[in-house]
Amino acid sequence: MPQPAGAELEAIRARRDELRDTYLRTGSARPASTVRGVHHLALICRDVEETIQFYQGLLGFPLVELVENRDYPGSSHFFFDIGNRNLLGFFDFPGHDHPDFHETIGGVQHLALSTSPEEFDNARQRLDEAGIEYLGPDRGVDNSLYIRDPNGVGIEFYREELGRFEGVPLLPL
Repeated sequence: MPQPAGAELEAIRARRDELRDTYLRTGSARPASTVRGVHHLALICRDVEETIQFYQGLLGFPLVELVENRDYPGSSHFFFDIGNRNLLGFFDFPGHDHPDFHETIGGVQHLALSTSPEEFDNARQRLDEAGIEYLGPDRGVDNSLYIRDPNGVGIEFYREELGRFEGVPLLPL
């Protein structure tokens, strides 16, 4: 994908600074959120069993429910435990012809999942053993591993505590 350079890049950076100055609220100026958090993320899968084998079998996210979608007869709705009382949900839609994944406006670029240093190393070992390619320490990002699931969904194992980004607290403890 072509990246901006020169004057175009400088204009983008200046606009980002302007947006930060206009909208970013910190400390006591930051209002409380109007919601309690993520209940579940809902994504679409191509194959229910393949998705279960990947997330539960390879990544170690326990499957906690598998039911029929209440809005689409024959469709499955299922959930994985991704820690901290958060769920990752999937639907399948039998009979629909879904195109292969591609990054586009409104699509999910990736899910960044917080992991301990030990689990980060375990995930890397499991990926190596399974022959699954990833990006990460090889490109200068020491605390991240990026993979794609069988549906094309980007997953990042991020060796960082929840509510922090690059060691900086973004949320109060």
